[in-house]
Amino acid sequence: MVNWHEANREFNHFLVELFNAEKWQDRANAARELGMMKDGRATNLLCRSLGKETDPQVINSIIQALGRIGDVKATIPIINKLKEELDKFEGDKFKLIYIIEALKNIKDKRALPYLSMFLNSPDDDLKHLTIETFDAILPNWREIIKKKEKRTVREIFEPEKKPDFNFRHF
Repeated sequence: MVNWHEANREFNHFLVELFNAEKWQDRANAARELGMMKDGRATNLLCRSLGKETDPQVINSIIQALGRIGDVKATIPIINKLKEELDKFEGDKFKLIYIIEALKNIKDKRALPYLSMFLNSPDDDLKHLTIETFDAILPNWREIIKKKEKRTVREIFEPEKKPDFNFRHF
């Protein structure tokens, strides 16, 4: 069993590697190790690294680490990576799988509108993983869709807009 001081020393070492290592392999390994620790303290720093990192392998490792930790604070940064990937002419299927798996582990309903497009994907891997993800996040999603059949799946799971009240003083 590793004592608290040793675990903290390792944690700090991997954070330094994540942000400062020159080799992408070292940064990717640091992200993997932080994910294996499942320490929520790493979430914000991994998210910050996700926004700055340019190497695709390191980005994949960061996304996987965030999924292992399972902190909902990572949902929006991961969704932003999903949007970036979808904006590319030819997206990276493996990155999409890492993103969907991470969101599946995090179990945040805010991801559902962004994942809904994959429910009808021609790619069976993406389609089945998305169905598993919907099942993990919201087990009764099929019934919800049946009740609201005139709306798209994305519209159904889109968060409701809060009314914009403009109060005037008379």
